[in-house]
Amino acid sequence: MIDLMGFWLISLPGFAVPFALAAIGLILCERAGVLNLGAEGFMLMGALAGVGLTLNGTGAPVALMGGALAGVALSFVFALLAVGMRVNHVIAGLSMVFLAQALTSYIATSQRWTNNAFEGLRPVLYGQDAMVFLTPVLVLAVTWLLFHTRFGLALRAVGENPAAADAAGIDVTTMRFAAVLLGGALVGLAGAYLTVAVTQVWVDNVVGGRGWIAIALVIFARWYPWRALAGAVLFGGIEALIPRISAAGFDVPRYLMQATPYLATLGVMIWTAWRRPTSSAQPAALGRHHVREARG
Repeated sequence: MIDLMGFWLISLPGFAVPFALAAIGLILCERAGVLNLGAEGFMLMGALAGVGLTLNGTGAPVALMGGALAGVALSFVFALLAVGMRVNHVIAGLSMVFLAQALTSYIATSQRWTNNAFEGLRPVLYGQDAMVFLTPVLVLAVTWLLFHTRFGLALRAVGENPAAADAAGIDVTTMRFAAVLLGGALVGLAGAYLTVAVTQVWVDNVVGGRGWIAIALVIFARWYPWRALAGAVLFGGIEALIPRISAAGFDVPRYLMQATPYLATLGVMIWTAWRRPTSSAQPAALGRHHVREARG
């Protein structure tokens, strides 16, 4: 049992990092009023880019940056639809998921990257890789950007009242594009970390629903980055425990174990709804388009 707990604690941070990166990326996007349900797709694109770059001989840091850029590329398409063309945010986000699922499967198959194991990101201290230590720094940076800079003030103003922000001279469209692209970079980085550091192999739909859990995590965190980090540790701990229980030989139904993260997600959502907080940081204009010509 002691060995089980020890291995679990060592592996927990690596499982938590993708959730944390994806959640703070979504928070950046949604604080600007853009509802983003495409996290699963952005993570898939980042994951594939990380695999492709690693298998083609680049180092893990370059592969991670490539994953972030892949997230930016797909998020630009999303921004064109949701912000530029004013397509319904839900439809635009879901279309990114379906596009990424088909595109990554096609590319991985044509390039023969599927089931091709590789050596990815190596541990640097106490069995942890550099991203484990960098992720809290990124959370701090996003917190500072949102709540202690003029850019963050403008971004949050756009998410709360885009008409008032427009009247104050803030370019709502540009600000929302910037938020979507910055958020997409972090979500893509989350996907790249998943394959480069955790799985170190590509299989179709390797993200396995983590993007959807990150969306729930944003709601649980009430759009605050530090709360998202705490929630990521919770879900990362659940994910890290599943293979350890199986390896220890406990007689637990496999499908029940695989469903545990999603059952935990339902539990968190029910708990969040049941608490009914008197104040919520959900942006007032989340999911709403801004049409400047309609301003009175």
